[in-house]
Amino acid sequence: MDSRTGLPVVGMVGGGQLARMTHQAAIALGQSLRVLATAPDDGAALVAADVQYGDHTDLAALRTFAKGCDVVTFDHEHVPSEHIRTLAAEGVTLYPPADALLHAQDKQVMRERLTELGAPNPAWRPVAEPADLVGFGEQVGWPVVLKAARGGYDGRGVWMVDDAAQATELAETLLAGGTRLIVEERVPLRRELAVQVARSPFGQVAAYPVVETVQRDGINVEVLAPAPDLDEELAVSAQQLAIDLATALGVVGLLAVELFEVRDDAGRPAIVVNELAMRPHNSGHWTIEGARTSQFEQHVRAVLDYPMGDTALTAPVVVSANVLGGEPGGMSIDERLHHLFAAEPGAKVHLYGKQVRPGRKIGHVTVLGDDLEDLRARAARAARWLREGHE
Repeated sequence: MDSRTGLPVVGMVGGGQLARMTHQAAIALGQSLRVLATAPDDGAALVAADVQYGDHTDLAALRTFAKGCDVVTFDHEHVPSEHIRTLAAEGVTLYPPADALLHAQDKQVMRERLTELGAPNPAWRPVAEPADLVGFGEQVGWPVVLKAARGGYDGRGVWMVDDAAQATELAETLLAGGTRLIVEERVPLRRELAVQVARSPFGQVAAYPVVETVQRDGINVEVLAPAPDLDEELAVSAQQLAIDLATALGVVGLLAVELFEVRDDAGRPAIVVNELAMRPHNSGHWTIEGARTSQFEQHVRAVLDYPMGDTALTAPVVVSANVLGGEPGGMSIDERLHHLFAAEPGAKVHLYGKQVRPGRKIGHVTVLGDDLEDLRARAARAARWLREGHE
């Protein structure tokens, strides 16, 4: 407990943009998030008052960081499970707990548990040797999707495998390098969706509207809220699925469920689970302006066991576009903001304090209104100004 404010202390392991935006939400609740960063130029370290430095794989650094925290949470999934369990055994409150977080850390564990729960999965299997991959491809049809069981994100650790020869060569190389693998069928998806829920230790849950996520080169570039033309029954079932998973897995905090929309055998819309994340998520950045309670405030509420906030939309349609770093040179970010705000005064800009590199997520922009196509054009225009310095 912070003796100055009388409020509990929330620590977040990781100093990236998720911690930065969680800190911004915590300020309104009277708090300054404690952050474990790796360097002074990490996004959250640039804005938070209470910053410690250390590596998330260093148990001693985690122990030091956790002292004085009422609860510790995470802005990524890469803290070793054994460290989380050790800290919990020593009396530290950590959310989500290790047994829940494992399902976001390990894709094989996730698939096994989802299968056990009867959740909608693509066909899949673990790959212990190249023959497993070849046999799966011949069974379900090529191409198939090969995934590293741990560590992949934003298209990394994912390979599209077209035939048996490629499968054999790739599996031999990856397995020899110590990469544990699973393979999944290539789902004939109509589009990608996501739904977020928050769950408190008491078991209260709150679900956000289902959104459509638009991907390019494995990176989420645009989020449409609510997902346009989504069957109402399917939307409700997606929210219920997320609530059921959060409850069954023992999640505390935010759970983002990435989904594929497909057609079932009768040609009706259906969903299958792609991946899980147990933290604020890129698919929920729109909630800062677009929902009554942002995902970041909701995460803080959840880990502190506060009652959940209202998740209703603040406008009929919300569009959020990620800003990716462009080529070096040209006008400064400050100049680009001048032009952007002149062209799109209604655009809300969030920059993450990152060094600009081509293709790197450096921020996002959000626009609200009632005309989807107009909003998509405006959001894209604003993101383009920040990325390229012109329309």
